[in-house]
Amino acid sequence: MAWLYYVDELPGTLCVGDLVAVTGDEAKHAAVVSRIGVGEHISVGDGRGTLVDGEVTSASRDRVEVRAERITRHKEQSPRFHLVQALAKGDRDELAVQAVTELGVAEVTPWQAARSISRWDAKKQVKGQQRWQTIVREAAKQSIRAQVPHVNELATTAQLVARFQERDVLVVVLDPAADTWLDEHVEEYRAASDIALVIGPEGGISPEEIERFREVGALTVQLGSPVLRTSTAGPAAISALSVLTGHWQRPANAPTETPRLEA
Repeated sequence: MAWLYYVDELPGTLCVGDLVAVTGDEAKHAAVVSRIGVGEHISVGDGRGTLVDGEVTSASRDRVEVRAERITRHKEQSPRFHLVQALAKGDRDELAVQAVTELGVAEVTPWQAARSISRWDAKKQVKGQQRWQTIVREAAKQSIRAQVPHVNELATTAQLVARFQERDVLVVVLDPAADTWLDEHVEEYRAASDIALVIGPEGGISPEEIERFREVGALTVQLGSPVLRTSTAGPAAISALSVLTGHWQRPANAPTETPRLEA
């Protein structure tokens, strides 16, 4: 089984044969929870594109050392996917965030939509953002991702619109009442460098919010039948976009790799 652990930093001059240290909670999880021992092989990443595969040379609850055998540097895929997920009751929004992380999104924004039943006050905003960041980190580890998505601060509709105006991003709003379908805009998707997918809450996106997004050039599209819950709409749409943009095909450019260390 493949195991991935993240470290805060990796040396910029890291070479095959060097030792990489995993410390703190990650070391405890590796040595105590997963029972990783000397001689086993694991991956270590910085969450920003570099993965190190190697053999464990020492393992304790405070420090696990790995001798680098292969170093790969992964570029983010283009276009980058950004999920704007409306707050939802229960754990439905968190389920969506976990799933889209495994599917490859680069960025996540919690959205306080007009019809969101769940509400984050000032205190809960900090805890909520931290909670989502933990979810994406763990989901990225589970799927052996070189990049850990960034979770932005909670945004209102007005704040989202302002951000969209400041960035070169194609906004796609999932709306079951839209006149066009997701697969009718393939050329726009492939020409974009960033795609922001907006997913509403249980009660849907209000007409006023739809209009605000359209004013900044958003595409409003429907995914198809049946109408999906907020917890599944985002993952389903990201999956479809991954096919339409070519993410889910053999990459033309493989990751930059430092050769394996020979025994």
